[in-house]
Amino acid sequence: MLPLQNVKVLDISQIMAGPYCTMVLADMGADVTKVEKVQGGDDSRQMGPYINDESTCFSQINRNKKSISLNLKDERAREIFYRLAKDADVIVENYRTGVTKSLKIDYDTIKAINPGIIYCSISGYGQTGPYSHRGGFDLVAQGMTGLMSMTGEKGRRPLKTGIAVYDIGAGITAVYSILAAYIHKANSGEGQHIDIAITECGLPWFAWEAAAYFGEGTLPEPTGWRHRVSAPYQAVKSKDGYIMLGCANQRTWERFCQDVLAREDLMADSRFLTNSDRGQHVEELEAVLETIMVDRDMNHWLALCDKAGVPAGPINNFAQAMQDEHYLARGMVQEMDHPLIGKMKTIGFPSKFSLTPSQIRSPAPLLGQHTDEVLDTLGVSPDQLEKLRSEGCIK
Repeated sequence: MLPLQNVKVLDISQIMAGPYCTMVLADMGADVTKVEKVQGGDDSRQMGPYINDESTCFSQINRNKKSISLNLKDERAREIFYRLAKDADVIVENYRTGVTKSLKIDYDTIKAINPGIIYCSISGYGQTGPYSHRGGFDLVAQGMTGLMSMTGEKGRRPLKTGIAVYDIGAGITAVYSILAAYIHKANSGEGQHIDIAITECGLPWFAWEAAAYFGEGTLPEPTGWRHRVSAPYQAVKSKDGYIMLGCANQRTWERFCQDVLAREDLMADSRFLTNSDRGQHVEELEAVLETIMVDRDMNHWLALCDKAGVPAGPINNFAQAMQDEHYLARGMVQEMDHPLIGKMKTIGFPSKFSLTPSQIRSPAPLLGQHTDEVLDTLGVSPDQLEKLRSEGCIK
């Protein structure tokens, strides 16, 4: 039995933040029914690359779900949605603020049908506040929150992160918020509305930056390949490439000097005595280290660091990461059979449960693949299905 096996989720979200949240819930056993638009479905279905005309983007983030297609502007489709909502534990949506109310599927409407519902709204700026009416996306959030002012190199063009960090962050925030609300419901019987803003979810991650700013008014600046506080905690060049080196405390620095570099004299250098000293002289420190390390290749230094207990690692490209023996041994690359794509690989599960490990039970669904199956459970007859489909109410 999976931990969320008896939890019923209606997913009316699309693209990334909401679907990532509901995929994680589904991986842990929740029964997730994805409600998609009749015309085209989830917008990520229109994002390539494609295999046999099926989006691999959609397929990476929607496994373990069923798909039904409803035209929620049609009153008959809304009635079907209401019947599903009455029996649901959780609803996840990421429409622009106000759209669910115009569609008559907002929290207050659903609460009247199902008082115990946990209704999670994910939007750009949240349901309240002066910007709540705006649409918000991951890149907008990266700019607005200050993240892009800290990313890249000082004096150069601001850079985004390599992945949609705020979309995924909003999905993760939604997951733990839903689980907390579910525990509250188990204790009290009360459902509630969860309001998550993509442009807020990453702000609590700026712990060191907040310490500097709130403590002494220091504005964080781009640090490139270096850490904001610790040194050496950065990319360092060796003979055949760069490695990431993590001497985050004094004892690790000392082990690095003694057991990796065989240069105990660096420990006595007045510029490098403490972490604070090393941070203030990080450019000089980097130059010294690279003068030493450029004579030997990455594997030499990584082996010595490993033996000495100094955290270090390669800077992989994505292919190298997906072929790393450690990730493979821990199941971080999984394979599933998709009805159109065929055998496809996907990212595995980062949480390792000793009793209830997550599972891929089904690939991402085709658009409307389960419409007939789900509506049959509501007692909709084949003749009614044919009529609704011919009139564009369902697909």
